[in-house]
Amino acid sequence: MPFSRAQFFEVFRDYNQAVWPLQWLLNLLAIVAIVLAVRGQSARLVSAILGGFWIWMGIAYHLSFFARVNRAAVVFGVLFITEGLLLLWIGVARRRLHFRVRTDSSGALGLTLITYAMLLYPALGYVIGRRYPDTPTFGLPCPTTIFTFGLLLWTVPPVPLRLLAIPAAWSLIGFSAARSLSMTEDYGLLIAAILATTLLVYRARPDPAEPAS
Repeated sequence: MPFSRAQFFEVFRDYNQAVWPLQWLLNLLAIVAIVLAVRGQSARLVSAILGGFWIWMGIAYHLSFFARVNRAAVVFGVLFITEGLLLLWIGVARRRLHFRVRTDSSGALGLTLITYAMLLYPALGYVIGRRYPDTPTFGLPCPTTIFTFGLLLWTVPPVPLRLLAIPAAWSLIGFSAARSLSMTEDYGLLIAAILATTLLVYRARPDPAEPAS
């Protein structure tokens, strides 16, 4: 790691203190996205919220704070902004993302990941001993990436697979850092990436029962 564990948590503290109380707004937007997805309404707004989250993380976290202790955060920031723009392009401009709660394994896993990202992730951190503001809040990369996987599992297939590349890559990077920095709650990031990506890739396969065009 090009930074110490103490520096890593100082970044969280500086970010949380600087953006307060916007953490509440980020959580509220996540709830709005969940409600709309459950109702199968306003897919463009759900996509806009997801895209906004990724652009926010790229600018407000990686470029503004994490880059102070890790030069690679500049690359991370560009990638996160790119993911946000992809979500806006595919889900808002082209209307290719449609959200509806599924009653199959994808729906169940999506609910599990969303619950973990918004409730269990901060609860686990608290049990371990992390206290605000020296702790990752929703709207920061790891919990929000898990949330993104959860919502994408609630889409009507197929999900454009290019939307998965950056979240999956970040999951590998985040898990590596989690092992070095004892971020136990971030172990769920790799699990989310493996399970969600596997299901979404499987769902994107062409149906052999459909005639070729």
